This record gives sequence, C-alpha cells and structure tokens, in this order.
Amino acid sequence: MGSFNRVTRTDLKGQTNRLLGFPEEARLLIINADDFGMCHAVNEAIIRALQYGIVQSTTLMVPCAWAIQAMRFLAENPQIAFGVHLTAISDGDDYRWGPLLPRADVPTLVDEAGYFYNFEQMPAFLAQVKLAELELEFRAQIERVLAAGLQPTHLDWHSLRLNGRTDILAILLKLAQEYGLALRVMGQSWIQTVQSHTLPTIDFDFLDSYLLEPATKMARFVELLHQLPPGLSEWAVHPGLDNAELQAIEPGGSHFRQADFDFFTSPQAQKTITQEGIVLLNYRSLQAVWRKS
Repeated sequence: MGSFNRVTRTDLKGQTNRLLGFPEEARLLIINADDFGMCHAVNEAIIRALQYGIVQSTTLMVPCAWAIQAMRFLAENPQIAFGVHLTAISDGDDYRWGPLLPRADVPTLVDEAGYFYNFEQMPAFLAQVKLAELELEFRAQIERVLAAGLQPTHLDWHSLRLNGRTDILAILLKLAQEYGLALRVMGQSWIQTVQSHTLPTIDFDFLDSYLLEPATKMARFVELLHQLPPGLSEWAVHPGLDNAELQAIEPGGSHFRQADFDFFTSPQAQKTITQEGIVLLNYRSLQAVWRKS
C-alpha cells in the first residue's frame, strides 16, 4: 500500500460516509459509465446520459479509436468527473485495440496480430504478462490523458478479472497514489484492506450492469435502488445506442447497452432516486481524500 498511513480498525462501518462528510445513514451511489471512447454509439449514449444528470461519472478507454471525440467532450466540459479506464484487454474478434506504446516495448501485452488479447484469452494473458510492461502501458494511458490537459479523478480497468492478483492490484494502487487519483476498489477483502488505511471506497459488492438480463433490467434497477443500503455503492453501467455500428461491434449484445441507456435517461430512474433520498456522487470527492493520504 505504499506510504499510506494504516490504522488498525475492527469496525469500518460508516467510515467512507464520515470521510466524505455524510451521516452514517446516508445512501450514497456512484453511477459510472464505463467504456467512454470505445466507439461512436457508446460515446453518444454516455454523453447524453451525463447530460441527463443521473450518470455523474465516466471512465475513458484511451487506446480506442473514438477516445479522441471523448477527450474533446471532456475538455469542453471540465465539470464532468471522469477516470481512466485502464485497458489491456480487447473484447471481441472483429473490433480490437492495442497498446499506446510500441509493440516491441510491451510484447507480453499483445497477441500474434499485435492487439490486446481478447476476453476469452484472458487466463492465458494473465499467466504470461510481465508486470513491468503492464505498468508501462497503464502509465502511458494516464500520461496521454494528462498531456491533453485533462484532470481525471480516478482509475479503474477494462474487463480484467483480477481475483487473487495482488501483484496487479499493487500496481493500480501505486499509480493511483503517484498521480493523486482515487481507485475503484472491488471485493470485500480488498475493500477492507484499503479502508483500513482510512481511505474512502465503496462499502458493498460492486455492480456490473452487464450481469443483469436486458429484458428485466429496468425493473431490476428500480428494485436495487429501493434496496440500496446506507454507505457508498458503485454501479458500473454501459450505455450504448443499439444501432448498426454497435450491432456490428457486439453482435447479439448491443441491446445490453441500450437497456442501460434507456434506464439512466428515464424519468422513472430520476423519480426513484429522488423518492429514496439517494445521494448521487462521483469520484471527485473520493479523490480529495485519497490525495491527502
């Protein structure tokens, strides 16, 4: 955990609320739109969701083709809180991306075609990747954002399944600390470890909207809002427009993103959040505390 000041606590309940200046019973929620920059259909949906106001945070996929448009939007709208969606995995076979750095500098990050490994190849990728190369590429993605004059609030990552990979988690923590950013923290063991250093994180299991069935997603989101417990929760959502572009990129899966867009730009979502007294946040408030660590 670097130079973080650890405190020994047996009960961390309510700590994040206190660090962020809220009463312990407050129900706090970060709704973060992942994959900004992936493609035009995703960009347009995320922009419209941010403008609607329920989604108040997004994360940028710097290596992707449409990151230029996303970064221009962020430059023109500095009030938008955004993070760097550290990327070392491609999703499918027909639309792929690779590292910012020359392939020769990060050979264990790419397959024979020179692209990041796809989602199905992740176990093989994680088994052979050199951590020094992964850190170099992640650092390059952060530096690209900073060189554009943008001010990110946090780090998270695209598609990587990091259960048990404390070595990669250590890299993420190191980069967050070095660049003065907050970090998305997932899994109760990791949450408790980071909170023991008096840092704000989510308090509960992280929600990935891709795990919800599109046909019943709207009703499920409403149910989850009703059930939201006191403390800080985070939902990673994936808005997209179910058009020809997205259908070509994600055959059979574009409706997952459309369902997210439909709900988080709906009066029903706004009404439920208001009625439940849920406080919507972004990572900017967490970043302020992390920077003091």
